[in-house]
Amino acid sequence: MDFTFTEEQQAAVEAAKAVFADVAPDGVPSPALTPGAVADDFDRPLWARLAGSDLLSLVLAEEHGGAGLDTVALCLVLREAAKVLARVPLLEHCATAMAVQAHGSPELAAALLPGAGRGTLVLTAAAHGRSGHDPAELAVTARRDEDGWTLDGTQTAVPWAHSADWIAVPAHTGEGEAVLALVPRTAEGLALAEQVSTTGERLAELALDGVRVPPTHLIDTPDAWERLRQLLATGTCALALGLGEGVLTMTSQYTSKREQFGFPVATFQAVAVQAADRYIDLRAMEVTLWQAAWRLDAATGGAGGPLPSSGDVAVAKIWASEGVRRVVQTAQHLHGGFGADTDYPLHRYHAWAKQLELQLGPAAAHEEALGDLLAAHPLA
Repeated sequence: MDFTFTEEQQAAVEAAKAVFADVAPDGVPSPALTPGAVADDFDRPLWARLAGSDLLSLVLAEEHGGAGLDTVALCLVLREAAKVLARVPLLEHCATAMAVQAHGSPELAAALLPGAGRGTLVLTAAAHGRSGHDPAELAVTARRDEDGWTLDGTQTAVPWAHSADWIAVPAHTGEGEAVLALVPRTAEGLALAEQVSTTGERLAELALDGVRVPPTHLIDTPDAWERLRQLLATGTCALALGLGEGVLTMTSQYTSKREQFGFPVATFQAVAVQAADRYIDLRAMEVTLWQAAWRLDAATGGAGGPLPSSGDVAVAKIWASEGVRRVVQTAQHLHGGFGADTDYPLHRYHAWAKQLELQLGPAAAHEEALGDLLAAHPLA
């Protein structure tokens, strides 16, 4: 088996490193010192640099002005973004664009994808349902009539919704089918209520009251929403990995300089063992992430496996949700009181890690889902 990345994927990483090189994790006020959101909008100058480096069009086909790369390439870029806590809707934007490209009508693709690749049009997705625990497609109903579809319902914690131009909204038809509607933020009957994440970023509760959607803006392809959901989950695992790697690097640098009894604390066995355990967590997070990302692309190409790709995504989520928590907790411990200093960026990473952990959900739930898949697909 060949685990090396392609030249195109490696080029995407180098481009991402160049774009994120001068991004400061503390470029906005601390969430610990801000009662509301840390900013009204995402980092637009950084978004423009991503567009100028062709990273927003990375996963789009050439016909839409993109490079035609895959989920692995996107996750590589997301990992670099998380190392500096980049405040951009890169995951939601690119995952939604991939869903439109794979399953949307030609009219919808032509209307959204060129602008999405250039960064002049921002996409996001409502993936958390009413409470963050219920399946998102059950939170909104979609009724068909002669002229199109009507959406009613509520989605919570929609990231970057106040700044996005279009929002991908999963819904159910009442007949056991999940559909995906692309709705403009300014649509009549759509309302956004202010919410704030653990990181201090603006979220929105999305309320839909009789929102009209034309047939060309609704995707009813079987499994289209499920694939988008898995893309968002896998991308979140990539963010957790990048954040964890950034935190472990900070911890290594700090413990190498901080001295006790005349020696760097990094030379103490108890410190080295804890750091080594977290390094093992990160390597497990990494290998399960690449397995999940590869399976998503392989499933699209028709390649199968003993379990559906949702099984690989569940394993990646198990490691990411627990691993990122352990990494930041150990980092706080090894930094001592310095880790809680709001003039030092570690506390920001802790807040982002907690938000990612909440988005991924508890490992026990993913273990139960994996058990159900194993029961339904015996590995003979």
